[in-house]
Amino acid sequence: MSSLRNFDLNLLRVFETLIVERHVTRAAERLHLSQPALSHALKRLREALDDPLLLRTENGMQPTPRALELLPSVQQALALVQESLEPPAPFDPATSRHHFVIATTDFFEEVLYPPFLARLRPQAPNVTFEIALITDEVLQAGLERRQVDLVVGPEAVTGMPRGLVRETWMSEDLVCLAARGNAGIEERLSLAQFIDHPQVALSDISGLQHSKVDAWLASQHCQRRVISRNLNYMAAARVVASSDAIMVLPRQMARMFAKMLPVRPVEPPPGMPRLDMQLIQHPLYAKERPLEWLRQQLLDFAHDFDTSSALA
Repeated sequence: MSSLRNFDLNLLRVFETLIVERHVTRAAERLHLSQPALSHALKRLREALDDPLLLRTENGMQPTPRALELLPSVQQALALVQESLEPPAPFDPATSRHHFVIATTDFFEEVLYPPFLARLRPQAPNVTFEIALITDEVLQAGLERRQVDLVVGPEAVTGMPRGLVRETWMSEDLVCLAARGNAGIEERLSLAQFIDHPQVALSDISGLQHSKVDAWLASQHCQRRVISRNLNYMAAARVVASSDAIMVLPRQMARMFAKMLPVRPVEPPPGMPRLDMQLIQHPLYAKERPLEWLRQQLLDFAHDFDTSSALA
């Protein structure tokens, strides 16, 4: 009497081939086994199933009624396993209605997301996106629970669980922003001028990001004078536009605000760190075809964006 617990499932392929071929030599060739190895496997099958399965007769090797009874079920089981092991179908953005949730910063949402979405629309007209905030919950559980597909965030993100898939995505210059009417600010700031001016900074929500600017200043035994902390770049830029304060932000965002508000970009002190961004995924889903497609689109976009920025 056989049971799944002690039955070698590798023998199912041997059984199916033997019963279909009804010839030990041909079956051995199909299975790329030697005849002695196949004969040994047949012996094990007979013992496990308590049936001779295949016997020599005047009409050649013939399966027993028990073997013929088992054959359809075994073939169905093997076909199901083979189908399950086939690689997943390619992701077709032209027909897909997949919905992606991306947790990110307002820099990505305001500056990079609009051209990224415009780039994807022709090839993926029915794919939809949702932008979410990067929070502790997103990093600790949201990715694993599939509430968020991907995080596009700054490199200096703390408190992430181990094992998340992280890769460098894009690097952007940081510059300063000042009001157009701020006569005390020239086109470039020295380090002394930078720390002397009042500044607007972003709130460090949930402790997710250490300020690279403050860490850079601390390495030089300096500290800036922050008069206001705001939740997003737009609010901070509006404070700058109506005060004598300056702020630090990505260059592309400074250019955008200069078209919207009475502000202007100002070159920062030498040595100002860059904003490094990364893509963060959960390894449970990183190999899924839709996410592989989205990741590649983001990588291609970052490459082309960096190239066009360099040529600008």
